[in-house]
Amino acid sequence: MGRRSRKPRDYRDVDGILLLDKPLGLSSNKALQAARHVFKANKAGHTGSLDPLATGLLPVCFGEATKFSGFLLEAAKRYRAECRLGVITSTGDAEGEVLETRPVAVDRAQVDATIPRFTGRIRQVPPMHSAVKHRGERLYNLARKGIEVERESREVEIHALEVLEFEGDRLVLDIHCSKGTYIRTLAEDIGEALGCGASLSALERTGVQPFWDGRRYTLDELREIREQQGDAALLDCLLPIEAALAEWPEVELSSAMTFYLKQGQPVQVPGAPLEGLVRLKGEGEGFLGVGQILDDGRVAPKRLLKAK
Repeated sequence: MGRRSRKPRDYRDVDGILLLDKPLGLSSNKALQAARHVFKANKAGHTGSLDPLATGLLPVCFGEATKFSGFLLEAAKRYRAECRLGVITSTGDAEGEVLETRPVAVDRAQVDATIPRFTGRIRQVPPMHSAVKHRGERLYNLARKGIEVERESREVEIHALEVLEFEGDRLVLDIHCSKGTYIRTLAEDIGEALGCGASLSALERTGVQPFWDGRRYTLDELREIREQQGDAALLDCLLPIEAALAEWPEVELSSAMTFYLKQGQPVQVPGAPLEGLVRLKGEGEGFLGVGQILDDGRVAPKRLLKAK
């Protein structure tokens, strides 16, 4: 059995959410580990991968915030996608081998007429170069072996789709979409609808619900803050844990309710929502975690912060 790697002794408990601006060419996991190293954080996790060729917002959860990272996986996303018309690649983006080139005889009127067809609820076939599993194996592993398998289409929702720029073979889109949307596939499908084909040439994630307008930090900026102001100053770059649930309904608990809820017991809270998940706030304690409304209306603990 291999030895477990030990974290450096100077690593510490850090709690909060970092809005990391992931650089080009770095995987999400490597970006996460780099941020963790800067903060010297004992525990960290990200909330949804970006391809190495994609840049932009990668929320990183430190410490107790990792308990709530799964909820951010379900969040809507926003992207700035640059498509190259007339170029079809093996991966749907600039990383793949060029399979075909076609002439681009498309005008703005055709683009404007085509885009609305890809808004609302649409179905997508996951690309072979994706993390979807087929009989227990990731599709990208099969693709690397030259194997292509049939994939079932999936429903996603494009909340908004806007043309930002269009000139020649360059089409830039602003995309607000549900989780699980493949932007490469969207670019390919729009290209086919235009008759010239397309692939993704650049991608930036500009927002993750509820972090639409938050301050993003690059790894270089974080390193500079640490070098010039010290480790403590880095904590000012973090959002509080409850920021991940900012759009959820909040339920305030009395001291007695908080006591019983922390013992794992559901409590009756007057005026609480009738269903769903809620953000819990304890009297004199602040954010406690996430609760679930039961069928009988009581609030049950679902995921709570560690007691201090």
